[in-house]
Amino acid sequence: MAFPHSDAHRLVAEPMPGDNAPAMSVGELAGRLKRVVEGEFGHVRLRGEISGYKRVASGHAYLALKDESAVIDGVIWKGQASQIAFQPQDGIEVIATGRLTTYPGRSKYQIIIERLELAGAGALMALLDKLRLKLAGEGLFDRAAKRALPYLPRVIGVVTSPTGAVIRDILHRLEDRCPTHVIVWPVKVQGEGSAAEVAAAVRGFDAIAQGGPVPRPDLLIVARGGGSIEDLWTFNEEVVVRAVAECRIPVVSAVGHETDTTLCDHAADLRAPTPTAAAEIAVPVLADLRLTIAGQGTRIERCARRYVDRGRERLEALARVMPKRDALLGPQRQRADDLGARLDRGLERRVARARGVLTEAGGALRPAVLERRLEGKRAQLDATWRLIGSLNPHRVLERGYARVTARGGGTLTDVAAARAAGAVTLHFHDGDVDAQVGQQIGGRLERGGGRPYSPPKPDQPSLL
Repeated sequence: MAFPHSDAHRLVAEPMPGDNAPAMSVGELAGRLKRVVEGEFGHVRLRGEISGYKRVASGHAYLALKDESAVIDGVIWKGQASQIAFQPQDGIEVIATGRLTTYPGRSKYQIIIERLELAGAGALMALLDKLRLKLAGEGLFDRAAKRALPYLPRVIGVVTSPTGAVIRDILHRLEDRCPTHVIVWPVKVQGEGSAAEVAAAVRGFDAIAQGGPVPRPDLLIVARGGGSIEDLWTFNEEVVVRAVAECRIPVVSAVGHETDTTLCDHAADLRAPTPTAAAEIAVPVLADLRLTIAGQGTRIERCARRYVDRGRERLEALARVMPKRDALLGPQRQRADDLGARLDRGLERRVARARGVLTEAGGALRPAVLERRLEGKRAQLDATWRLIGSLNPHRVLERGYARVTARGGGTLTDVAAARAAGAVTLHFHDGDVDAQVGQQIGGRLERGGGRPYSPPKPDQPSLL
């Protein structure tokens, strides 16, 4: 309704005649708009390109859907966000199914997305190509990082569905070629949660410790039967590709048929066209291996025999040019004979000389000769004892002489030594007597120290 010009700029709002629209609050208007939008648009399906996708810590996801003429905000609550079959990314065309509503806090309308799908195979391939370029840029597909497969693995780990034909084909093929210990990690290979299970299985095998209760595989096979690109999408998921690329055990990817290709094939160390081919690649044919070993044994035996034959030929050739034994040993034999003859003559002379010495020694041992030698020795011994007796000092003492020694021992041979000793011992032939030595000064005798001499006591003899 139109207001008079004079009422257009009133300072205070007042009821006016004919005004049947009372003022509403902002919240009331927002609520009425919300009810109108939700009532008019129940469930809708929108086709558009994802922009500004982000998933917050609470688990909810926020994004915008746009086309060439408009943009609408979208929200995916935590429960629905975890069930999306692919990883949403900016620039991917999708079809979102949900209900339209408003957000009064921002005065905007938005779609609460309950299901998010790729808008056809083209969008799926665009998502795949975008992820491939991202992972290739990180080096996950580098050929230089690929490892050689073990020639004869003792344990093979298989990541696949436990109920499909794939595992039966792999086990039968391994049994036919070369029976091997196989450990199967059962997983879902399609549908919700399958990518997480496959990635967990690969990482689980890689975490098995060497020498533990469960043997650590020498080789892994990640396998699935054929299908559409949607059926094989699990093996294009980033979580699976990263798990395969980071695995420290060599991995063979056998997903789909020969024409099917997934990102898991690029990340693995080797791609097999089929699961059966993966089993053929994993192990050699046991019969061929035995035949090869037998052939190698024959070649080794032949080489050894040839080596012996050549050695014999060289030995015979050397023997022909070597001098004969008689020519080599003749001079030595003659010399040995000469030395033997000389030895006999030398022994005869030695025996004759020894016999003469023995005869001479035997003549010297006759009794008469021995008696004469003993008499001569006895006379020499008597003369020696007589000489010893004449030199005995005690014989001299028997003739009236005495031997003078110091009290501490040692014979005194002159007056100066006796005076220096002071106290002496007189040795007679029938005993010893202790005495003191005096000095004679001016016609009289004095003791040492200038004291007059007094005659000794009867039990103390004197020299002077």
